[in-house]
This record gives sequence, structure tokens and C-alpha cells, in this order.
Amino acid sequence: MGFGRDLRNSHEGLLKLQDWELKLLETVKRFMTLRVKSDKEYAALLLSMTQQTEKQEAADYVSTVSKSWSQVIRQTEALGRVMRSHADDLNSGPLHRLATLIRDKQQVKKSYQSLHQQLESHNHKVTRSDLEKLKATYRQLSRDANNAKEKYREALAKGREAERARERYDKATAKLHNLHNQYVLALCGARTQQDEHRRRAAPALLDALQRMQEDMTLALRSILEEYCEISSLLTEEIVKVHQEISAAVQQIDPLAEYQHFIDAYRSPEAPEPSVEFDTSLLEETDNLPANEILWNTLTADSLQAMLSSATEELSLTQQNLRTKEALADDLDSKIQTSQQSAERRSDCVLLLSQKLSLLELRHAVQSLRGSEARLASQKALLDAKMAAAASSPPPPPPPPALPYEDDARSVGSTDKMKERSSRFDTLRHSLAGMIRSPKAMLGSSTSQFFDVIPTSERPLADQEWYHGAIPRTEAQELLRQQGDFLVRESHGKPGEYVLSVFSDEQRRHFIIQYADSQYRFEGTGFSTIPQLIEHHFSTKQVITKKSGVVLLNPVVKDKKWILNHEDVTLGDLLGKGNFGEVFKGTLQRDKTPVAVKTCKEDLPPELKIRFLSEARILKQYDHPNIVKLIGVCTQRQPIYIVMELVPGGDFLSFLRKKKDELKTKQLVRFAVDAAAGMAYLESKNCIHRDLAARNCLVGEGSVLKISDFGMSRQEDDGVYSSSGLKQIPIKWTAPEALNYGRYSSESDVWSYGILLWETFSLGVCPYPGMTNQQAREQVEKGYRMACPQRCPDDVYKVMQRCWQYNPEDRPKFSELQRDLAAIKKK
Repeated sequence: MGFGRDLRNSHEGLLKLQDWELKLLETVKRFMTLRVKSDKEYAALLLSMTQQTEKQEAADYVSTVSKSWSQVIRQTEALGRVMRSHADDLNSGPLHRLATLIRDKQQVKKSYQSLHQQLESHNHKVTRSDLEKLKATYRQLSRDANNAKEKYREALAKGREAERARERYDKATAKLHNLHNQYVLALCGARTQQDEHRRRAAPALLDALQRMQEDMTLALRSILEEYCEISSLLTEEIVKVHQEISAAVQQIDPLAEYQHFIDAYRSPEAPEPSVEFDTSLLEETDNLPANEILWNTLTADSLQAMLSSATEELSLTQQNLRTKEALADDLDSKIQTSQQSAERRSDCVLLLSQKLSLLELRHAVQSLRGSEARLASQKALLDAKMAAAASSPPPPPPPPALPYEDDARSVGSTDKMKERSSRFDTLRHSLAGMIRSPKAMLGSSTSQFFDVIPTSERPLADQEWYHGAIPRTEAQELLRQQGDFLVRESHGKPGEYVLSVFSDEQRRHFIIQYADSQYRFEGTGFSTIPQLIEHHFSTKQVITKKSGVVLLNPVVKDKKWILNHEDVTLGDLLGKGNFGEVFKGTLQRDKTPVAVKTCKEDLPPELKIRFLSEARILKQYDHPNIVKLIGVCTQRQPIYIVMELVPGGDFLSFLRKKKDELKTKQLVRFAVDAAAGMAYLESKNCIHRDLAARNCLVGEGSVLKISDFGMSRQEDDGVYSSSGLKQIPIKWTAPEALNYGRYSSESDVWSYGILLWETFSLGVCPYPGMTNQQAREQVEKGYRMACPQRCPDDVYKVMQRCWQYNPEDRPKFSELQRDLAAIKKK
């Protein structure tokens, strides 16, 4: 009997259980607080009575110590001292530990909700969302392939442009076959993911939660036991009450605590639907095999790339898994040692935060194991196919079904068909030769590219085609034409270098091998990377024989924004950001003070990409109310983003520190500045997604600047869709973004209304007294925050317009800027 086995579908029940337990703990805390207060008051009264004994001698005072007046005096004085001592002990002991337990209990609930959300979101993505997208694309590509086939038939019948029609058919078929392979691999991974989720990941999280719950139950028991011990030196009547309380406390058994709850919420034994290949996808295809990898001339290269990618991702996952396992084992060992050396049972409360960290580590390990199993299953499928195909070259794809040869009106004679086919094959081989020999196409113009490559004796960082540690996705965006290439440092493996090339409508990535002090791909080795690249560029030797990739056009880095690490001197630490530390710095060229955001070297590649996304967005903007980008340092790790130094610090701290000095007119000026900056972003189709006082800066002359674009997105249609609530600032986020993941400039307007409320409340947290969930529920019911005390009525009306439930009813930022500027003039 346990959470992992019996409560797989009882998430809401578990949340109710934790809420109920938190309420119970708060009740216990209130009880103990009142007990401490009453004991202190009682002790003070008793000691006062003993000092006034002579005055009270004639009074008709009646107490339980009335058997003997002299004993009453001595016992009352002793009892007063004991009560005062015990009240202090209760306050510093059980009550203090109970408050710690409540905080830990709240954190456990929060962590469980977050981990459960991650688990369910990931499982849904792998087993449903991703498959549905692939199926939709599969159907579309099937239709495209059929259309291309029909056009090819028509071209054959008409005797015109048959070669071009065949080429289009091959391309459409290649896309279909490659997507088919992706779909088969996704199915393989989805099955594994579903199995890992059902058998390991979800039960592991629930079992870990149960262990934490049991540990907290044991901690509560130890607190109440200590409470009993401290409060036991009282009168006989109270001792009797204490014995009954102690007997009740002894009934607490962590192992039996949740048996009734488990029985009430036991999950039904219903089998989960298995992930299977949707055979309806094959109805319009030329007999593609279900659940099989296609290996032919159209898919051979992509399969090899998939295998390399899966191998690399599996290796990174296994490396991360080993690191997490080692951390978890080390923390577990420390907890066990602390438990053995604990002098009192109540000390176990102090270990709960460490146990919570261990729970989160174990969850991360389990999640990585699931990813490892999924990737391993996909790699095994690819390995098996590639091993089976290793002994022979890839076959051509099956030809399209052609009209009957005796249909003279449609096709003509068999001889004509053979003649056309021969001409098509000759043309295709000719084109292939031209692609593999770019000098044949470019002629003397090829030599102009040699001038772009600097001498191979210059360091790698000085080569114009070396882009440093830019993300893979950004590198792919820079590669647009046949033969475009650049070199970058790998995000996943710092210190390893990658050649990225655009070839045959694909973006290919080749790891530069390093062994025996030589750099190479598969042929001749060179002592430096510049020498290796210049060799392949000047001789047009293919990177690998299998790929046939040739380097034609070096992609030069944008020097406007590129800085070397040596160009910036780091100074005092200003604070910590989402991805690393933020320092005050100095530009060496002109001694300009700057702010330098650093990125931790051990962050996963996807977080490093998010870190650099802020710089990619800020490159495009120049506005007095938007913080300015100076440059990025990506030549080596750690990566820097260098920005203008805004001396006033963040707006939220500024409001709280200067609240006694700020006048209403100055607050309105801040509001106008923020609106102007956001109107500029709106005109650029940029969605900030995290507009708040904490993410604005106060510059010289009290100019407000919008900052922190880590969550920002730039979309052509001004709308960005997302799913999941991880790290979303709920109290600042519009209802449609919370409910449907739909972000737009209109959702930024909602956040701007919250920023206005923060401004005129001088830094008060929005929805005071409410949790995130309570605030969200109240907003859905129509609640809106009241007007702050310092806020003019006209400004509050602006807030209310920003908080319209329907996004289309909210004003544009250009309107807000105009209206607030008019209010400022009054």
C-alpha cells in the first residue's frame, strides 16, 4: 500500500490532503501561541500574587492550592517561575520548530505541484502533442506527394517538363519518407516515455511525496512530544489532562497515517491506452511500412544525422544523469549521517529542507532515466536499421506508379518512355556533379571568397567565420545559401567546436575531432582549426565522403555587437539574475561603466540559448526608455551580455526606498516613461511577457527604462502561444495568457496596469494578502484591485481599462502614452 502504487490518478485528492494538513498545522500553531501567551500572563499573575501576599491575606481568594495557605504561597511562587520558564521553552522550542515545519510543508506542496506539472506536461507533449503535430504534417505531406505524382503522370502524358515534374515528386517523396521516419521514432520514444511515466516516473514522485509526508508526520509527532514534556510540570489536574494528551499523541503513527486516505482515493486498475502507429496515415501513401524505418537514397543522410544527434543527446543525458545521481547519493548520505548523530528526535525537523532537496534531486534523476530510456530505444531502432543496411548502398525509393504502357494517348510507346527516363537520369547526374563541384558553377568568382578568410596563422577567436559560443538555433538562422558555413563552440560540450554548413537544403553540423594534437574531420589533420578550415575551403575537399559537403561562403560575424572578454573589466557584484551573476564593469576602450550579465557555464544548452535571446532582441532596439545593449562576449565561456549601467537600480527597490520623497507628479512621469517604452516595443511586434516594477530600471534624471527581456518574444503577428505555468508571474499575467498560453501586446497592457498599481502604491506587492492561486481565482470572478491611496482618479481609470477581461477591449500602448501624458500636464 502506497502513494505510487495506489494514487496515480489522485492528484487533486493529494492537494486537498496537503491543504487540510496545512490548516491543521496552523491550528496547532495558533493553539501553541495562545498557550505561550496565557502561560506568560499566568506566570506574571502568580508572581504578582506572591509579592502581595500580606495585602491579599484578608481577601476571599479561592484556588486549587487552598488546602494550605503556606503551601499555596510557596507553590505559587515556584509555579510562577516554572510557568515563565516553560513559556520561554515552548516559544523557542516546539513553537519555533512548528513554524519551520509549516514553511517546509508549504514548500513541499509547491514543489510537488511543480514537479507533477512538469511530469504531466512532458508526458502529454511526448505521447500526444508531438505525435498529433507529426500526424497532421504526415497527412499534408502524403497529399503533397500524391499531387506531385499526379503532376508527374500528366507531364509524362503531355511529354513536357517530365524531368522537372519527377524532381518535384522526388522532393515531395523525400519529405514524406523523412517525416515517416520521424514519426516512427517519435512513436518509439512515446511508448517508452509512456511506460517510464506509468511504471517509474509518476510512482517515484508519489512515493517520494509519501516519504516526505511521513517524515513531516514524524516531525509533528516529535514537536508534540516535546510540547508534552515541557508542559508536564503543572498541577495534578493539568498533569491528568497532559497524560490524556500524551496518550493521544502516542497514537500518531507515520506508517499508518495515510491508510484511510489511500483507501478513499484508491486509483482504479484501468489499463492505459498504448501508443500505436496510426495506420490511417498510410491510406494515401505508396505502401509505406508501419513501425519501420525507411532507408533509401532519400533518407540515408538524414538517418545518419538522426543517429548522430540521438547518440550525442543520449551521451549528454547520461552524463547529466550520473552527475545528478552522485549529488543525490551524497545528499542522502549526509542526511543519514545527520539523523544518526541527532541528539533529540525534534532535530529531525531541521533536516526536512534537506530531504525536500533530496526529493527534487530524485525526481530529476528519475526524469533523466526516463529520457535516457526513451533516447536509448530510439538509438537502438536506428542502430538496428543502420547495421542491417551497412553491407549495401541505400536503395532508391520506389518509383511512382505510371500509366499502362499500351495507352498510346497518355504516354506513347515504351521506347519513348525509356528515352525520356534516360534523358532525365543524365540531367540529374549532371546537376549532381555541378553541386559537388561548385567551381564549375561559380568559375572565377569563387576566388573572391578567399579574401574573406583571414590568414590561418591568426588565432581562432580572430577568424571572421568563428562565432564563439552562439546557440545552434542562431547559427542555423545565419546559414541561408548553398555552402554557407561558420564555426562555433558547442553549447552542450564547452571546449568542443562545431562546423555548421548549409548544404542541399539542409543545415548540417560536424564536430571537429581532436586527437593526437591534430584537428580533423575524417581526413588530413592540422595543428589548428583555422588551418583545417582554410584547407577545406581552398581545396574544396568534402568535409566527409558520405556527406559530400563543400565549404563555399564563410558567414562573417556581426562585429557591431561582438566584444572580447578582454574588452570588459568586471567590478563589484550587483546581484544575481536568472542565469548567473550581474556585475558592474568597465569597457576598456573608453572606460564607460557598464552592467555585465554572466551565464553559468554548467547551465543546460537550452538555458544558455534563453540567456542569449535577450541580447538578440535588444540588438534591434534603440529607445530612451529601453535599456541599451552594448555587446555580447561569446568567444569563450562564460558568456557575457554587456548593457548600459543604469545607476538608479531596479524600479521596485527605488519605490520602496524613496516612498517618503516621491511626489504624485513624479510617479505619473514614471508611468509615461513606461508607456513610451512599451509603445515602442508594440510597434516592433515585441511581447515582453514579464512587465513589472522589478524589471524596470531608474536611470539618470529619474528616467524609467524597460529591462529584463529574458521572457520576451518577437512575433510577426504580435501573438505568442505557450503552455505550462512554470516561472510565470501569475499576479502580473493576463487571464488569457494564464488560461490559454496566449501572449500579445494586449496581455502586456494588463501587466502594465499592474505596474501602474505598483507605482502608485509605492512598491506594495499586488493583490495584498492573497496567494497566487487566490488572486487568479478572484480575477476570474471579476475582482479588480482598489485604487491606491496616492493614485489620482484619472490614473486609476487607466488601470481599469488595462484590466478589461477581453484583450480587444484594452487600449493600445500608444493610447496609454497619450492619455497619461495629458494627465501629467494637468
